[in-house]
Amino acid sequence: MNFGRVLSEATPLLLEGLKLTIGVSLLAIAIGIVVGLVMCLMKMSRNVVLKAIAEVYIWVIRGTPMLVQAFIVFFGFPQLIQLMSPSFRLDAFTAGVITLSLNAGAYLAEIFRGGIMAIPKGQSEAARSLGLTKGQTMRKVVLPQALKISIPALVNQFIISIKDTSILSVIGLAELVNKAKTYVGKSYEFFATYIFVALFYLIIISVLMIVSSRIEKKLQYEEKKGHHHGK
Repeated sequence: MNFGRVLSEATPLLLEGLKLTIGVSLLAIAIGIVVGLVMCLMKMSRNVVLKAIAEVYIWVIRGTPMLVQAFIVFFGFPQLIQLMSPSFRLDAFTAGVITLSLNAGAYLAEIFRGGIMAIPKGQSEAARSLGLTKGQTMRKVVLPQALKISIPALVNQFIISIKDTSILSVIGLAELVNKAKTYVGKSYEFFATYIFVALFYLIIISVLMIVSSRIEKKLQYEEKKGHHHGK
């Protein structure tokens, strides 16, 4: 167990993997926000078809392991598409982003729905009485507040997505765990390598947890301030 050797040899490789881990997570959470918002509004829609599509999507994603989802996206869908287009291929990066985005989107849909439900109905009624349409009320009054309320949960989902990238090593995504496996395969330094991997995750996630905590405290302070001025 040569920690010094692993530190000098594996660090550049692990940093390369960490860079991809963060990049994939950021891209996936950005797409996941759009997917989650669309699915949230569809689920809250009065349109039975849109509501059913959103409910089935959330049910399937939340009810199946992400490992299985990754296999379906990376191996299953290409095989299906190849029946019509034999030359179709899907690389590990694209498959990883799709899997993480779909996964995050399902959870974010419920987070956003909770944020919307937390806005007092009186605000929507007041906006409608001022002549705003239902769509304008949602866009200009409800959604900005709901998204603000959802920020701590959004950061938490980003943390989950970062940890979930480790699952994507099974489809060959060259993220942090995959790079560690490559190094371990050559050096056989299992213990030291994976200790460093755990530390890398711990540092990144601890920073995000501190950010989330500060945002939450700031929002609570603003809420108390608002109540105080309201009185």
